[in-house]
Order: sequence, then C-alpha cells, then structure tokens
Amino acid sequence: MPFADHRPDPADLDRFRTLCGARLWAKRLGDLTQRAAVASLSGKAAQQRHALELVLARLADPRALARATPAERHATAFAREAVKLAERLPTPQRARLRAEIAAGLTGEATLMPLFHLLRTAALHRRRGFEVTFAGLTEDASYDLLIRREGVEAEVVCETVSAEDGREVHRGDWCALVDKVNPDLQTWLAAHPGRYLLKMTLPGGMATDSQVAELHRRIAGLLTAEKRQDSSADAVLKLDPLVLAGAQATRQGLPAQLRAQFGEEAHLAVTQGGGSVFVMAARAGRENSISAAVTRRCALVAESRLSGTRPGLLAMFVEDVDRAEWRGLRDRLELEGAARRWLTEPAARHVVAVACTSRMELFGVAPPDGAPEGELRFRNPGHPAGKNPALAPAVASSN
Repeated sequence: MPFADHRPDPADLDRFRTLCGARLWAKRLGDLTQRAAVASLSGKAAQQRHALELVLARLADPRALARATPAERHATAFAREAVKLAERLPTPQRARLRAEIAAGLTGEATLMPLFHLLRTAALHRRRGFEVTFAGLTEDASYDLLIRREGVEAEVVCETVSAEDGREVHRGDWCALVDKVNPDLQTWLAAHPGRYLLKMTLPGGMATDSQVAELHRRIAGLLTAEKRQDSSADAVLKLDPLVLAGAQATRQGLPAQLRAQFGEEAHLAVTQGGGSVFVMAARAGRENSISAAVTRRCALVAESRLSGTRPGLLAMFVEDVDRAEWRGLRDRLELEGAARRWLTEPAARHVVAVACTSRMELFGVAPPDGAPEGELRFRNPGHPAGKNPALAPAVASSN
C-alpha cells in the first residue's frame, strides 16, 4: 500500500506548514486545541474529527516523530506528497492547491479530502498508471487523469459524510448530551442508582431545534420524576439499568452497552458518586449510509465526468467508525448499493466505483480496513469494463 514504508522527516512537516501558511496553521491549531480540550462529548468528537491536524501538530516535536505509529507515518507521508505536488505546479495552479488547503483548515472542514486525492493518485501510480492532477493543472471538473497502455480514464475523488445517511446525526447527539449532562449530575446526586433512558426518535434528529426540544423534554421528565414521555416525535422511557455481569466502569460498561444496543445506537454514559445514567437513542428507521454514498455517486457522475472517457468514482466515506465501516462491508451493504446503482442510467459513464474510509487512508489492516485498501466495484455494462489496460483500476475487489 502507498506510504506503508514511509520514514518521517521533520523537514517534510516544516515544508507542509509553510505550504499551509504559518499564520493560518497556527490559528487553526489554536482553535482545534481549544475545542478538543473541552471536557464534553462535542470536544471529544472534535478531537476525533480533526485528529489529522492535531497529529501533524504533535509530530512537530522530533521526539514524538521518532515514536510515530504506522498511522501517523501515513499522515506525514501525505504531508510530504502535498509539498511535492505543490513544488511541481506552476504558480497559478499552486495557488489553487493552497486555496484547497485553506478551505480544509476552515470551520468543520478537514484535510481528509485533499489527502484522499493524494492517496488515490499514489494508488494508481503503483498500479502502473501515469497520473495527472487535471483538476488542479487544467481546472478540469474531474480530479485525476490516468493513462496506461494508451488508454485514459477520468477519476473523481469525492467525500461523502456518513451523517448524510443517519436519521440521528452524531453531531446533534453530542450537542444534546452536553446540554443534558449538567442536569444529570444534579439529578443523580438526588437520585443515586443506575438508570437507562431509552429514546426512540421516529423522525430522527438533525436540527438545532430538535436538539433543543428533546433537551426540554428530558429535563421535564427528570424534574417530574416520570418514567415515560411519548409523542409522535420521540418516545422516552426511563428504567433501571440492568446488564448481566456489567460493571459500572468506563472500561467495561460501554462495550456491553454497544453489544446490547448495536452499532447504530447513540450511547452516552454519565457517572457520579457511584451512580450511572445511560442514554441510548435510535431512529425509527435504520441508517442508510450506503444509499447516501450512491446518491452522491449519481450527483458527481452527472456533474463532474466529461463523458468522453471512462470515469472512476473514488468515494471517501467520512464520519464512520471502525465497527460501523466493518459492518457496512461484512453485510455487503455498500456492495449491494453500488452494484444496483451501476445499473442505472446515471452510471453510464462510470466504469467503476471505489469506496474507502479513514481506515484505509491510514493503513489499518483487515478486518477493520478493506483487504485491498479499498472496496471497488466494476460496472459490467460499461464498454471499457473489460479493457486490460484499465483492469488494475477497475477490477472488482470482491
């Protein structure tokens, strides 16, 4: 896999920070450090989402760099690739790259889409293709132009958030838990014990107003010392927490809760003075992350491929954890959705779809990472699907 044997060099990180812009990089790290330091679920989520930037900042210390893990070595390799690409670009195109980097260092955005682009290019070079960053050099609608044995194909590198397929958004769940926690600490002090608040949200939760309304209802249920509160939007039920053999510890309890409620449930544990309060929430419908991926495939196939060459869609699935990503693969959900979509008219210019996550980006081995570094599905109806020159890039991986 690309970058697996990369040896970190402190100079690479120095050049990358220069490419980002010293002032922008320092401001970004200051903001992220402040957000990640907050003792809240939202702070923990920010730390996870922006782990890449935080790791690159920490590895600026040569002592930390010398102890870098394999995943961290991948991060430094991407930084080096970004610098090497910038050095090859003429000034106007380099400015375009820097603008993309600046966008990735703003707000809730990350550098993951850029590093996904760099990894995709490296994958195709290893497969024997000549690779041109056509999106940067020629302002093409697609990102990469690959060529092998005289045959060309366009590659679109797109990022889709798993949040687009969730009825209950994780960001909103974190916001709800952070709102409820101060009330819970006070309530637990007056009601010691072990409790489970189960929430079923038929309409999901994806807006600030829904978060505020659910917070109001939870606070009301606790204040009134009720066991249940039901409406068309949410069913809340408060019961004693009973788990066979469960120990109320931060190490043992979360794993047992996850085993009981499944990977789609949103869970939060509040502890204090020997008491435990667990909140578990599920939407009324199952998540549809695979459908969100194919919806984005349809959008970019129509808008970003020229139609004059075979097109490959390299889809990066963001905001998905290890268990969730493995489940999508083991249950063949992504495969089924992708193969169905490839039969639709919108896929007529697409010769293959490849899906990756942070697991593959940072070299995580199977079973958490995909065995071949990506899930790839060939379009059997595309005329170029069986072209030997394109086979390393389009042959199905399973």
